[in-house]
Amino acid sequence: MCRGLESLPITCLERAKELKALFGSLLQKSDHSITGHSKKRFNVNEPLKWKESFEKLLSSQNGLCLFRAFLVSEFSEENIVFYLACEDYRTTKPSKLAAKAKKIYDEFIGTDAPREVNLDHVTKAITKENMKHPSQSCFDLAQAKIYTLMEKDCYPRFLKSSTYLDLSRKTKSGK
Repeated sequence: MCRGLESLPITCLERAKELKALFGSLLQKSDHSITGHSKKRFNVNEPLKWKESFEKLLSSQNGLCLFRAFLVSEFSEENIVFYLACEDYRTTKPSKLAAKAKKIYDEFIGTDAPREVNLDHVTKAITKENMKHPSQSCFDLAQAKIYTLMEKDCYPRFLKSSTYLDLSRKTKSGK
């Protein structure tokens, strides 16, 4: 779905449109959950839970997908992609840590990184130092900074976005 590093933004945008349509059609049915073609259950009240906390949004595959599509529309998708890359990195086998750490660092943090995330100089310096001996926690500080940035900045804007407001309005009204 939208979780992997390999997924393209257009895939997530298409999935976001599909989810918006799915939630809209579910609200017209009497049963408040449905099993889709992917064999996963969708609960029409799910969008209301996303407003409870940023963590609840990220822990929902549907919420994450819509949030990622929102970030694409705001040209800041690199934040969620970096966050997910760090989550994936934590589960990396020790023998592959160095190569994967370098890939993440080069893509998101290093000088001239193609998808550079907005980190302060100190955090960048600490992360660069951590790269000398990559461990599963070497990106923890940088990931925490990006999480906070998304939680305090992007997440409130997502909750005010027309896509989210339409979904939550439809969910509340049942239409």
